[in-house]
Amino acid sequence: MKIENQNRIPSKYILLILIIICGILLGVEKFSGGRGPLRLLGSYTVIPMQNGISSIGRWMGDLTDNFKTLDELKKENDTLQSRLDEMTIDNTRLRQEQYELERLQELYKLDQNYADYEKVGAHVIANNGTNWFNSFTIDKGSNDGIKEDMNVLAGSGLAGIVTEVGPTYAQVRAVIDDESNISGMVLSTSDLCMVRGDLKLMSDGRIRFEKLPNNDNKIDVGEQVVTSHISSKFLQGIFIGYISEIEVDSNNLTRSGYITPAVNFSNLQEVLVITSTKQDLIDGSKEGKEE
Repeated sequence: MKIENQNRIPSKYILLILIIICGILLGVEKFSGGRGPLRLLGSYTVIPMQNGISSIGRWMGDLTDNFKTLDELKKENDTLQSRLDEMTIDNTRLRQEQYELERLQELYKLDQNYADYEKVGAHVIANNGTNWFNSFTIDKGSNDGIKEDMNVLAGSGLAGIVTEVGPTYAQVRAVIDDESNISGMVLSTSDLCMVRGDLKLMSDGRIRFEKLPNNDNKIDVGEQVVTSHISSKFLQGIFIGYISEIEVDSNNLTRSGYITPAVNFSNLQEVLVITSTKQDLIDGSKEGKEE
């Protein structure tokens, strides 16, 4: 152990040697104009370290800028999405208002076509659960003056007749219903026929007419059929639809065929109810004659 201690160089001598070496290097650096070994050593150690630190700093700065940019883009995207949602809602509302306006314009035109009759407007609030409005409920009832057998209008003409009335609602049987039978008349010739509802035909957009006399009166496709004067419940002259097909029956005495209804029974939303029944008009006519 004593021999090892004697061979060890004291730390103060090591420090002195390092100081002398540093002094020599500084002196050489000074007399070489800054091109000595210290600069060479720094070029291999300090400068790469500085470049690395600088690169890390730039990367961190770019990363921070990217985070800021992403945050700004997200906020801008949220703003644009909010505006798009508002525009979509506004567009949907405008389209709904446009469709409603078109329906009300059609209803107003229908009202003018039958201006001789007093009418009440009503909304369709339910149907019988099928794709066709062969039977439907409206939001007006006895409190609004609605009675059974009042004629109901929609589209371009006759929709049906009131069959049941409550205080705030009424049930309507449409002309396409299987139980519907209407005395009709070909407008151009005044020939009478029977118009019958048939749900099986509605997929083709048709209803059937029968018992049209096979006389000398020529009746073509496109002729208008209206309610006749002999109908017991339907007012005279209400448009039912256009003849779409006609043929002579096997008995050679009558003709039958199909009618395209004046109403779209796949989509009913508003109707007009004529507030006078056929019987009301008959009773009023009798009273007038008696007076």
